[in-house]
Amino acid sequence: MYNPNEYRYEGKEYFACGKSGLKISPISLGMWHNFGSSDNFENMREMIFTAFDNGITHFDLANNYGPIPGSAEEHFGKIINQNLAAYRNELVISTKAGYRMWDGPYGDGGSRKYLLTSLDDSLKRLKLDYVDIFYHHRMDKTVPVEESMLALADAVRSGKALYAGISNYDAETTAKAAEILNELKCPYVLNQIRLSIFNRTMEDNGALASSYEHGFGVICFSPLAQGMLSDKYLHGIPADSRAAGRSSFLNPEDLTPERLEQIRKLNEIALNRGQMLSQMALSWLLNKKEVTSVLVGASNPEQIKENIGAVSNVSFTEDELKLIDSISREYAFK
Repeated sequence: MYNPNEYRYEGKEYFACGKSGLKISPISLGMWHNFGSSDNFENMREMIFTAFDNGITHFDLANNYGPIPGSAEEHFGKIINQNLAAYRNELVISTKAGYRMWDGPYGDGGSRKYLLTSLDDSLKRLKLDYVDIFYHHRMDKTVPVEESMLALADAVRSGKALYAGISNYDAETTAKAAEILNELKCPYVLNQIRLSIFNRTMEDNGALASSYEHGFGVICFSPLAQGMLSDKYLHGIPADSRAAGRSSFLNPEDLTPERLEQIRKLNEIALNRGQMLSQMALSWLLNKKEVTSVLVGASNPEQIKENIGAVSNVSFTEDELKLIDSISREYAFK
């Protein structure tokens, strides 16, 4: 029987999601990778226990996380119901819909049919009555923003979600979404965007600032650029790493001499700060006023503990920020 650490909240801070009353942990655990049908279930369980024992309260999923699509929700639902049901009120659980989930014209996008049907399916897999946050996972230019936002609002009104969220929305569509959700009096909390030292696109195109301006908190996914923002690849490609073929999101050819030189320079800054590079990369994001939380993935419990260490040192000198900015723009993200 699992008994969580009774001191899990001691000394921890939790931050408001935008202008809402919902607060979440600065480090959130995502299940994009390592919670699928081919992964070790007991390792999943231990990672969730480790996160909760260390004050992480926010757990992030999507309908298509796996592989196979849906398996991450099924695994998480099993762990919640077997081990954490008594602590459901202490958890913020989110899921999303927007990318391809099933065949045919209604299996992805932003239509009302897809979003609300997908949420019902997610709740069945999770074995939950509601999720705390339901996101539209991506913009769909073929569907009116009004339709997608009304679907989110109706999900909240139905009690199947407590808050609405958006993900991968650009500056203009974020502003429009906020306007509609405000008119509908639907509580909204987060825009989930890809942002890291190596990928500044959503910062440069105004999405980060627009989210903050229009009342969304920001939660950053891929904050370690699929593991490149760590010391993992400084001495070659480990056999068990994503770049060695464990993931289609990072390939050996991504680790060019220019990229590795960037990693070495950033690692030197991190060591001078008394941090690992992965910790500094998370701290750099948490230093931004717009950012509520960073969404980390993990393959084992020790990685989660390592990432949590970023929270203890999120302040940077102006010289450090200027140097990191300069290094990050030396070689464009591919």
